[in-house]
Amino acid sequence: MNLSKEQQKAINHINGPALVLAVPGAGKTTVLIHRTGNLILNYGISPENILSITFSRASAMDMKSRFNKVYGDISNIPVHFSTIHSFSFGLIREYAYKNRIFYTLIEDGKKELNKYNILKRIYYSINKDYINDEKLENLINSIGYIKNMQISPEKFVKKFDANIKNFVDIYKAYEEYKKNHNLIDFDDMLTIALEILNKDSYLLNKYRNRYKYIQVDEGQDTSKIQIEIIKILSSPKNNLFIVADDDQSIYGFRGAYPKGLLDFNSTYKNSKVYYMEENYRSSKNIVSICNKFIKQNTLRYDKNISTKNQFIEPVNIIKVNNLVEQYEFLINELKRKENYQDSAILYRNNISAIGLIEYLERNNIPFYMKDMKINFFNHWIIGDLFAFFSLANDVRDIYSFERIYYKMKGFISKKQLYYIKTMNSNSSVFDRLLNLPGLNEFYRKNILDLKLCFKKLSKMKPYDGIAFIEKELEYKDYLRESCIKLGSTLDSLETILYYLKIIASNVEDLKEFKGRLKYLEYLSLQSKNNKSGITLSTIHSAKGLEFEIVYIVDLVEGDFPNTTSIDEFNHGNIEILEEERRLFYVGMTRAKESLNLITISNKNNKKVQNSRFLSEIENLF
Repeated sequence: MNLSKEQQKAINHINGPALVLAVPGAGKTTVLIHRTGNLILNYGISPENILSITFSRASAMDMKSRFNKVYGDISNIPVHFSTIHSFSFGLIREYAYKNRIFYTLIEDGKKELNKYNILKRIYYSINKDYINDEKLENLINSIGYIKNMQISPEKFVKKFDANIKNFVDIYKAYEEYKKNHNLIDFDDMLTIALEILNKDSYLLNKYRNRYKYIQVDEGQDTSKIQIEIIKILSSPKNNLFIVADDDQSIYGFRGAYPKGLLDFNSTYKNSKVYYMEENYRSSKNIVSICNKFIKQNTLRYDKNISTKNQFIEPVNIIKVNNLVEQYEFLINELKRKENYQDSAILYRNNISAIGLIEYLERNNIPFYMKDMKINFFNHWIIGDLFAFFSLANDVRDIYSFERIYYKMKGFISKKQLYYIKTMNSNSSVFDRLLNLPGLNEFYRKNILDLKLCFKKLSKMKPYDGIAFIEKELEYKDYLRESCIKLGSTLDSLETILYYLKIIASNVEDLKEFKGRLKYLEYLSLQSKNNKSGITLSTIHSAKGLEFEIVYIVDLVEGDFPNTTSIDEFNHGNIEILEEERRLFYVGMTRAKESLNLITISNKNNKKVQNSRFLSEIENLF
């Protein structure tokens, strides 16, 4: 393989600390693989003395596969490619065996004893309420952030709004429960591993002697605690080789700590920094725009991305009125293609996939979804809407009524609900309410109005029905008043409703609507087997991938960049907005030949602004 002078310089670094700063498409993993081969073949370093750490299990397997493809079996001892979690867990097992401790890992969601069930129980015991999937994910991410950033739950709550009632108490109860039962989760692997290295000199020296050369791929994704583990392990010789791009640090919500890269020279004295600034992936027009765009960030190493590739076509900015027009534009574009697998549609948030899969399926365009974690199809709003429709079709359905009675107009109390539930009657819930003793004229009028509304709803198609529930039954008012308590923004809840209306606009009745939702959920799960289709992915999951043609959609201020980053920026904190800009940069640099940026002017029937990142790019032309 032909290597550039920049790559060769990095590969030939042997002893002492080194940071390799590589732009997108510069061949970061290639350098790490060839350096590994160089250490073994030309410097006689045993493979068992080399530890190569990367961000994910998939990346570790890919590195191992690529190494074996290039170098084959150059030793009877396999080269160790690992995640930091896998390394830490191995250390913990050795420590546990030595000290007769029996840990149980609680990450398997299929087992009864897992962190999800434990946290659900703790949440209920403290708040006397059930936690929904969205809040549970937020809770788990928040705990992970605390562990990775090595901060207290109190400090976390002061810095961030977790939107979780009694978060600190839940955190402490969870930690206490794990400690009392010798349970560990993924984040504990790191905290316990660091504790072991700090207190067990025997194991520390054993691992230092075993791994005399440590290499880190995707160094920009390491967290504060991961940096500490690597630092103590590589000391005192500091034969540490980190390959990274600070401009691609996009996992701050998981605790990624790019400042660790910026402080590399002060942390490791006499360190070397190598720059790999040539992009082998993208056309000259894309590289030029991306280089200018990312320079607007200030918390970074100054790099100049360049390429010898040809100019193919300018970066395209497409402005349409609404989501439907966006989908129609994409469908028209894709229908002209014979091969879909060289294209990708990227987005900031998973929810963006919903409208896309609806339109792609109806137009017989195959797709492959990189992210399978979509909470949309199990969202409680869908349950609410079906409860409205069910009650409209059967006004005796007390169970549906119980779910939604306080989510609509009518001023029905819990006491009134209890009373009609105890009634031995087969009449409608509204007739039962009308028979309540002492009912004044105001409540009587409200209930009669509700009765009429549900009669109208029973005759409506799903699309009209959803709009009717939103407005006439005042469900949107409930969402507006309750969104903070529910741990969501009104915009995110309205977006759920908007996508449901998009799907509902193509069906005739409730049965077909339910079937359509189930079918789309099935397709999204099965799409992992459809590698010949167009790729749908969040930008986070697309990192490390490349495509001939890239479309980035839903480029609206408040979505991308998100509201949190804008609010923090307005209060003088630029870090989160700069991470959003890095994320946008990662999305753009996935494109090899054609980059298309799409924005809308109306969302949820409201006027919206184009993403500020689009304005920044327009100013670069």
